Amino acid sequence: MYTRNQTRVISIGDVKIGGGNPVAIQSMTNTKTENVEETVKQILALEKAGCQIIRCTVPTMKAAEAFTEIKKQIHIPLVADIHFDYKLAIAAMEHGADKIRINPGNIGGEENIRKVVETAKKYHVPIRVGVNSGSLEKPLVKKYNGVTAQGLVESALDKVAMLEKYDFHDMVVSIKSSDVLMCAEAYRLVADKINYPLHVGITEAGTVFSGNIKSAVGLGIILNQGIGDTIRVSLTGDPVNEIASAKLILKTLGLRFGGIEVVSCPTCGRTNIDLIPLANQVETMAADFENLNLKVAVMGCVVNGPGEAKEADVGIAGGNGEGLLIKKGEVIRKVPEDQLLDTLRYELEHWGE
Repeated sequence: MYTRNQTRVISIGDVKIGGGNPVAIQSMTNTKTENVEETVKQILALEKAGCQIIRCTVPTMKAAEAFTEIKKQIHIPLVADIHFDYKLAIAAMEHGADKIRINPGNIGGEENIRKVVETAKKYHVPIRVGVNSGSLEKPLVKKYNGVTAQGLVESALDKVAMLEKYDFHDMVVSIKSSDVLMCAEAYRLVADKINYPLHVGITEAGTVFSGNIKSAVGLGIILNQGIGDTIRVSLTGDPVNEIASAKLILKTLGLRFGGIEVVSCPTCGRTNIDLIPLANQVETMAADFENLNLKVAVMGCVVNGPGEAKEADVGIAGGNGEGLLIKKGEVIRKVPEDQLLDTLRYELEHWGE
């Protein structure tokens, strides 16, 4: 892995990003922001899952005003997603937004940009400059003969310059595309040109299945080049599903520590246990042990299980009516098959004693 880019440090509420700080996990609510009860309920579920920064859409003044009450009931930074109306950006900041996301090019001209920047300075609110392949300006599409990474980067740099003109530098930059390779190339190019923190993600990635694969590939490429200070795995559906995926991507790349990584065999003709539900049960149980930094193996047979699980800290392997408890590839003891899950839980609960 490359050394992480040393970007500027920006504070989003009490979360610091950039400058080598841990990559923060972000998500976005899909409730009506005006519905404070439902929005808070979803944010609290995201918090429990491990979300560190949450973004809400602000399409109306009522949504902006709802930020005051939402902020009272949650514990992570709250970001306002703004399109077109600069007055909504100002109102969101006045009602407690910890960050706003805008496209300076579509909020109505220089005077409106100046007003937004002045308010951001007054309330010490950072601004995320967001560029999306679906809304790339027509002159840039024409200049580069289509939507390209180069065009996206030029658009992003233009937007950054709009804010720098007013001596504003508390910025985060994002360049989103549903094209994985274009997105990765755009981030590589922009990371060489600016030192603002970068929020990375693959936009419109898709359903849980396809979206997870596209996000894992895209974010893996980008993060492994040392690029990225916050991430979002964009999935169609319950946003809580995004958090576990983001955690695992970061953990796989060595960018997150803590929590249990579950590995399991793909099963074969030697499997003598109903492994699939067992592995799913172990993965669900693992969420209860965020304080442990372990690899746990779930193996399907006692012949190859111990050897294949040797890189895991602890594991279980199934057999004919009984299984094995394994630590670092060594068999500790035999366990009745119906007690494997409880035995593993006991080991985790008493780990390190």
